[in-house]
Amino acid sequence: MTPAKEAFPRWVSSMRVRIVAVVVILLLLSSIGSVLLLRVVLFERLDEEIGASLDREAEEFQLLASGVDPRTGEPFGDDIAAIFDVYFSREIADEGETLLAFIDGNLYESRRATRVPDTDEFGRTIEYWLSLEEPTEGSIDTDAGNTKYFAVPIRGEPSDGMFVVANFPANERGEITDAVQTQVLVQLGTTALASLLGLALAGRVLRPLRNLAQTARTISETDLSRRIEVEGKDEASQIAGAFNDMLARLEQSFTTQRQFLDDTSHELRTPLTIIRGHLELLELDETPEERGQTVAVVTDEVDRMNRIVADLFLLARAERQDFLQLGPVELQELIITVHRKMCALAPRDWQRKEPPPGVVSADRNRLTQALLQLADNAVKFTDTGSAIQLGAAVTGKEVRLWVANSGPSVPPEDAKHIFARFRRGSVRSATNSGGAGLGLSIVAAIAEAHGGRAELVPRPGWGASFEIVLPRDAREAPEAPLRAASRSTPTG
Repeated sequence: MTPAKEAFPRWVSSMRVRIVAVVVILLLLSSIGSVLLLRVVLFERLDEEIGASLDREAEEFQLLASGVDPRTGEPFGDDIAAIFDVYFSREIADEGETLLAFIDGNLYESRRATRVPDTDEFGRTIEYWLSLEEPTEGSIDTDAGNTKYFAVPIRGEPSDGMFVVANFPANERGEITDAVQTQVLVQLGTTALASLLGLALAGRVLRPLRNLAQTARTISETDLSRRIEVEGKDEASQIAGAFNDMLARLEQSFTTQRQFLDDTSHELRTPLTIIRGHLELLELDETPEERGQTVAVVTDEVDRMNRIVADLFLLARAERQDFLQLGPVELQELIITVHRKMCALAPRDWQRKEPPPGVVSADRNRLTQALLQLADNAVKFTDTGSAIQLGAAVTGKEVRLWVANSGPSVPPEDAKHIFARFRRGSVRSATNSGGAGLGLSIVAAIAEAHGGRAELVPRPGWGASFEIVLPRDAREAPEAPLRAASRSTPTG
């Protein structure tokens, strides 16, 4: 059985069609309402104009009848025919009007506009007008249609007269109706054109949402690299942009997780193999000294595994927003404190170059951790009594912290990847048997979390000099870039 939702064509459920349909319905309702209102207003204005015209014609006739004959200079008196002659010599009928003059019930004179019915079509209406004894204004249905009139009776000796000004609004009402119908056709055409344009524009506006749906369908847990092309700054584009940002965060998170698992499995494989091998040979050790040596090797590998896991967890946390706890850090005090801690690492010529007093916004504990890591790295590549310098300087909006040692310089082939994970330098010394290759990656992660960077900088008179370059206020630094992939360099 076909589901109910499939009973309608697929395009009917389209958001674009529904939006345009709602707009079109609202336009049609507003158009119908405006046309009806326009028709009513125009008819009311027509009635007002007709009433004003009838009042004006009747008033002019009454003023003339009570005045003097311009031809003789004498009052008209009972000469009704003279009144009508003078009046009709001056007046013409306005649109839709007819002017009628009666003497003793007989039509004496008339004027009518074009398309106005002849008096023969008035029927019994004339008898009604002739029966009036006082000036009367009103509306009456005739054989020629509804008419509005103003009738003014005149009493005289020996004859009586009747003046009637009548207006037939049918023609003007018809013109209004034709104009309204034309307006309806124009608005329907405009609505149809607006609907087509609306469909096209709605499709363009909603394109990011369609791309979002298509991209979401093509995304799998192993491929989060797809992105939606964003054009414009409207709400749909903002949704697409937010979706891209979410994909970037998910990709970064999944990349970090995969990298963590890959790094962990790769780096723990060797110590686990060593531990397994020595445990299998433990029963072959015949003397307590031999068993003690085996236990020492196993313990050392376990400790090394703990350090690797701790470092990997630290690097994984570096991608989180709560990795740093920012606050004011007095730079000179930081250098003095870290130098005091460095002196306990090994017997070296520990030197210090203090910066002028100043406060920066940073995470004091993380900077201390990074500098001590650089100091520990310097100890591995120097001998007893070798010089190691800790220093800091403020240049413009940047803060530079460095640890320089007098040991061997870093070979060019190592300098390119010196801050990558699990990359061990080719230089060895008596005190450096090779670590996990995570120390400098931790330094780089701390620097980048502050919105800065870690660099290997040539310094005259020194073998290797590592610098941490930070903005003076880490809160104003741009968001740290996606750096998990850039720092990762597989080792096997």
